[in-house]
Amino acid sequence: MSTPSQQAGGNHEPLLDGLVEEVALRERVRARYAELAELAASGATCGCGQPVDCGCGADCCTPADENQPGVAAELYPADDRDALPETAVLASLGCGNPTAVAELRPGEVVLDLGSGGGIDVLLSAKRVGPSGKAYGLDMTEEMLALARRNATQAGARNVEFLKGHIEAIPLPAATVDVVISNCVINLSVDKPAVFAETFRVLKPGGRLGVSDIVAEDHLTPAERAERGSYVGCIAGALSQTEYEAGLTAAGFTEASVTFTHQVADGLHSAIIKATRPVDAKPTVATTAPASRTILPLASFDSSCC
Repeated sequence: MSTPSQQAGGNHEPLLDGLVEEVALRERVRARYAELAELAASGATCGCGQPVDCGCGADCCTPADENQPGVAAELYPADDRDALPETAVLASLGCGNPTAVAELRPGEVVLDLGSGGGIDVLLSAKRVGPSGKAYGLDMTEEMLALARRNATQAGARNVEFLKGHIEAIPLPAATVDVVISNCVINLSVDKPAVFAETFRVLKPGGRLGVSDIVAEDHLTPAERAERGSYVGCIAGALSQTEYEAGLTAAGFTEASVTFTHQVADGLHSAIIKATRPVDAKPTVATTAPASRTILPLASFDSSCC
C-alpha cells in the first residue's frame, strides 16, 4: 500500500520530488558560497589577479571573462573599492552595482538580499549616513562572519547582518525604504516568495533596485539550463517578462527590467526597478508552485559558470 507521499508503485509524487530537489539545490548554493567566503577571507585571488568569483575555483584559476557574472569588483568605481577592506572586494560576486541603481539617500534604511561579504552593505551605509541603516541578509554562516569582520575593519556602525533566507526575511513589515540585491534572486528556489517578502518589508512608497541575471523571453527554462549552472547564476534566471510579471503580481508598480550587458547567449546582467505603492495594503509571502521551475539535479552543477 502506498503512503500519501507516494504514488502506487512507490514513486514519489511530483510535489515531493520537487521539494527534495529544492532542498538539494539550496544546499549546493550554500556550500558553494561558503567555499568562496573562506577563499576571500584568506585573501586568495586567482593566479590571474582576479577576485574570488565565478571565474575562480578552489583548486584552479580559469581566465576571467569580463562578460561572465561574478566578475563584480570592476563594476564599482575605484574610489569605492579603495575605501573598503580588501576581503570585501575579493568577495564581490555580483553582476552589477545595486548601490548606484537604487539612488540611496541620507537617512534611509536599506536591505541587501544575499549580502555575501558585505560590499554593497558597506557602500550603502556610507550613502545613507549615520542617520540611516544598512541591513545585510545571508544564509551562509561563512559569508556572515566575513561580512561582520569587514564591517568592523571599515568602522561601519550603522550596519547589521542577519542570518536567514530571502524567501522569509527576518524583519518586520514596512520597515525598509530600499531593497537592493546583486545577482542573488536568480539563485532562489522560490522567487514569488522573494517578491512577496520584499514587498512586505518595504515601507509604502519604498523601492526595489537590484542587479540580476535575466533571460530573453524566447529562452525556455531548459535552454537557460543548457547555457550554465544554477549555482553559476544562469539556469535559475527568470525571463524579462517573468520578472516584470512576478513583481507586478506581488503588488509592485513601475516594474522594469533593463539589460546592461550580455553574460551568455540570450542572458544578460540587468537592472531591475519597482516601487511599492503608497496606498498598498500589507501582504504576506505566498508560494506559487505553478510559476516555479523545477530543474533536474543534473542542472545543479556546482562548477563555475
